[in-house]
Amino acid sequence: MTTPAPHLSRRACVLALLSAWAGAGARAQGTAWPNRPIRLLVPAPAGGASDMIARTFGESLRATTSQAVVVDNKPGAGGILAVEAMLSAPRDGYTFVLSPNSLVTEAPHSYKFRFDVFKDLAPVAEVAKVALVLVVDPRLPIRSVAEMVGYIKARPGKTAYASYSQGSLSHIEGMQFNKAAGLDMEHAGYKGSPPALVDVMGGQVQFMFDGMGTSLPLIKGGKLRPLAVTSPMRSPFLPDVPTLAELGYAGLTQTMGTGVWSTPDVPADIREKLRAELLKAVAATAVREQLQALGMDTASPAQSLDAWRQSLRRDHEHTGQVLRAIGDKS
Repeated sequence: MTTPAPHLSRRACVLALLSAWAGAGARAQGTAWPNRPIRLLVPAPAGGASDMIARTFGESLRATTSQAVVVDNKPGAGGILAVEAMLSAPRDGYTFVLSPNSLVTEAPHSYKFRFDVFKDLAPVAEVAKVALVLVVDPRLPIRSVAEMVGYIKARPGKTAYASYSQGSLSHIEGMQFNKAAGLDMEHAGYKGSPPALVDVMGGQVQFMFDGMGTSLPLIKGGKLRPLAVTSPMRSPFLPDVPTLAELGYAGLTQTMGTGVWSTPDVPADIREKLRAELLKAVAATAVREQLQALGMDTASPAQSLDAWRQSLRRDHEHTGQVLRAIGDKS
């Protein structure tokens, strides 16, 4: 009756060893992330501020992980196209969205999303900050915000401002400026800054609140004229251009954050590894200098994930309050 026991014992040992090897293999596979290219979905066209940020951080990730980073531009619809592409991809930690924070803080007030930005998206890290600059077609006889206000009031119903997307900070700043200055500019929404700026320079629309990164080269080239910046302090890139707060529009002071999002069901250790790599890049002098050369800056590497989450919630609620006060019907 006792003779089968050694055989069963040996079999149990073999199964135990196989199980241990399988577990070790799974753990090794987990620690090997990334072992193939990473895809960054960007809700902006090539050449836009978000695209520049994605390529800057993509190059840093390539250098530190030895894996390629593919920037996949999906502009339009307030970020819906980029997010839905991520939601339809495998949840294996190789597809992420890099977007302005407006994806969470502003766009949901203007678009009907089929997903919940606070339940279906998982913030990974905020990576960059950029102020907006109010620009005008330089052929117009406008060299200050006061002259802009006078020009618009003298032409009721005949002026328009562009934004790089409906529901973006670019759009909402224009709405707030309309209300604060008593203006009636029409809004023209675009799929990104490049096509919007083409129409500003071409005279189809007269004004735009644009990200510093895309407007600065055109300002330096004399193709756009800056009137004011939305940052709390004057920009080192445009030291002679006043802030809106200096001109009496303190309520329009705002900077645009940009971050990386995942889905909550991507393994937490992968999200943590990506966050660590991104924060390493945020703290790198070379990355900061590269962004500053584009008129942008890195986010704070000291900001915790919880602090960023709370900030996104506050900004989302504040935007809703602003839009209700303006009477927006989006």
